[in-house]
Amino acid sequence: MRENELLARAREAVELAQRCGASDAVASLGAGRSLEFQWRDERLEKVQENASQGLGLALYVDGRFSTHSTNDLDPRRLASFVAEAVELTRLLAPDPFRVIPDPKLYAGRPGDLLDLVDPSAVDLPRERCLEWCRLLEARARAHAEVVSATSGVMSGTSLSARVSSNGFEGTRESTGVWYGAEVTARDGEHRRPEAARWVGATHLADLERVEDVGAEALRRVLARRGATKAPTQRTHLIVDREAAPGLLGRVLGALGASAVQQKRSFLAERAGERIASPLLSITDHPLLPKLAGSRHFDGEGISARVLPIVERGVLRHFYVDTYYGRKLGWEPTTASPSNLVVELGPKSREELLRDVGEGLYVTSWLGGNANTTTGDYSFGLQGHAVRHGEIQEPISEMNVTGNFLDLLQRLVAVGNDPEKWSSFRAPTLVFEGIDFSGS
Repeated sequence: MRENELLARAREAVELAQRCGASDAVASLGAGRSLEFQWRDERLEKVQENASQGLGLALYVDGRFSTHSTNDLDPRRLASFVAEAVELTRLLAPDPFRVIPDPKLYAGRPGDLLDLVDPSAVDLPRERCLEWCRLLEARARAHAEVVSATSGVMSGTSLSARVSSNGFEGTRESTGVWYGAEVTARDGEHRRPEAARWVGATHLADLERVEDVGAEALRRVLARRGATKAPTQRTHLIVDREAAPGLLGRVLGALGASAVQQKRSFLAERAGERIASPLLSITDHPLLPKLAGSRHFDGEGISARVLPIVERGVLRHFYVDTYYGRKLGWEPTTASPSNLVVELGPKSREELLRDVGEGLYVTSWLGGNANTTTGDYSFGLQGHAVRHGEIQEPISEMNVTGNFLDLLQRLVAVGNDPEKWSSFRAPTLVFEGIDFSGS
């Protein structure tokens, strides 16, 4: 469906809900298509195509609230679906905090050109995708110790429309392409380390060359051979730019208004306080062109704006939606993250490693947990030892434990090397005096 058709269908759903007795309603209509090719051990293993469309409906009926969804958009059956949904909502208990977002939150919607659609990424030719798969695998398998390799290409388009009974209307369209390879190598008689490299963006031109992605997957798996457990120690923690979002994302999980209201946030009482090193600044930036997280409005229709989350180590804002904002008595900010941007430092990863001299360089997290109520964490990890400012032998089967409030204060350096296509633009991070458990 085209944009105008989606909007028209969403308007009809809202009007239908109101005719059935809803005091307010919000309709969200989406349509999308995706295509995936998977190539394994020199042959095509899977081709999967998905096409979808669906309606999500939020209903406000006599002080009661409910949400419903369907992918059947036939007008007659849809009328019956909406009427039944309204009647079911009447059976629920009233909730005075459930109200449709205030129309003032829709005001000031930015008109920035987000450039989320790449025509060359729509309907990629089959032969082009298969050639990429072959090239990815060829580069990933270019070593005698490789046991197996799997490559893949995925592309998709999505279009959505949102309409509310109190004046909101908006649409969003985007494209996306991902490709990469996963590799398993031989390491002695019994060990089989694995590694992968995947990249994805809204525009093809922003991605690394296919052959470079396959070669990087191979480099990574070969670098994992001979991994050992390093001794228990207190040293520098150097977090790779691909692992940094997983670490910082656990902290940001405590910034949702729902976590605060339900007493599950260790940051609940710390607005305006310094929670991290002055080197850390994180901004929610929904208006960056070509990034998958960019948007003109959020899931409630709240107009997008740049939102400082942490500024020079000081906590500035939480993620506050209408419902939990009313429960807390807080003004809504936005219901969910868009693009998260860490302010960069002046140095590359290589320069940071030379400055550090000694430490453990983490390339990925292997399970573990983080308690958003207390801030305590414990993660498994793999990576490399760092000595004399250079990456050395691989390490594995180690753990790092502590509390986020302590960890964030120990940040001593921030790199300048984020993945430019990622919606979480975090660079290499360096922390000092971190405890690791090993052999």
